[in-house]
Amino acid sequence: MRVFYVFNLFLIMLLIVSCNTSSFAEIRAFLPDISDKTNGVYRGHYSVSRTPVRVTLDVTVENNNIIEIRIIQHTSSKIGKRAEIITQGIIEEQSLEIDTISGATASSKAILKAVENALQ
Repeated sequence: MRVFYVFNLFLIMLLIVSCNTSSFAEIRAFLPDISDKTNGVYRGHYSVSRTPVRVTLDVTVENNNIIEIRIIQHTSSKIGKRAEIITQGIIEEQSLEIDTISGATASSKAILKAVENALQ
């Protein structure tokens, strides 16, 4: 009987995790055309619905390139903070088509969307 309860608990936890992960998969970020952006600093925000994850950041554009992304505020779990490393990939690739950080998907997506919002 105990095995039955443990197995059911495992299934419930798996269902909860898979539901949350699939909702994050729907979040897509696209880099707006920045060829007409004047040099400067642009602020972006994004909050992942049904989570405590929120990001505010500044994106510095110079000569039609992203040269810096500075995270002003990032509310997340301790693991979510690991996602902040993707800002380096965004700058290197000049793209938002960057792999998310395993275990920090919500924060990764929030950072990508905040950059998108900053540059719109």
